[in-house]
Amino acid sequence: MRKRQGFTLVEIMIVVAIIALLAAIAIPNLMRAKIQANDAAAKSHLKSLSTSSETFASINSGSYPTDITSLTGVSPPYISQTFCGTTLSGYLYTCSFSNIGYTFIAAPVTVGTSGTTTFTITTGSILTP
Repeated sequence: MRKRQGFTLVEIMIVVAIIALLAAIAIPNLMRAKIQANDAAAKSHLKSLSTSSETFASINSGSYPTDITSLTGVSPPYISQTFCGTTLSGYLYTCSFSNIGYTFIAAPVTVGTSGTTTFTITTGSILTP
C-alpha cells in the first residue's frame, strides 16, 4: 500500500478558519492603534504651531504672526511645515491668526475612523480636547 502525502480538505479548512479568527481579533486592535496615533500626531502638530507662534511673539515684542508665511517664510523658519488648510494623518488643520493671538484647530476628517476628537490650541498654548 502506498502512503499518501499532502493535506486533506478538512485540515486546510481548519487552518483557514484559524487564520480568519486571528484576523478578526487583530484588525480592530490595529485600527484602534492607528486612531490613537492620529490623535497624538494632531496634538503634536498643534503644539508645534503654537510653539512657533509663541516664539515669534517673544521675538517681535509680543506681536503674534498674522499669517502662516510669517512663520514659514523667514530664514530660518519658525516652523518648516505648513499645516494650515491641509489634511494630515486623518486631521484637517484650520488656522486663525491675528497680531494679538491665534487659534489652531485639528478636526478629524471622519470621527471614529481617522480620529476621535477635535483639538483646539489657543494663545498661550492652551490645548483643549
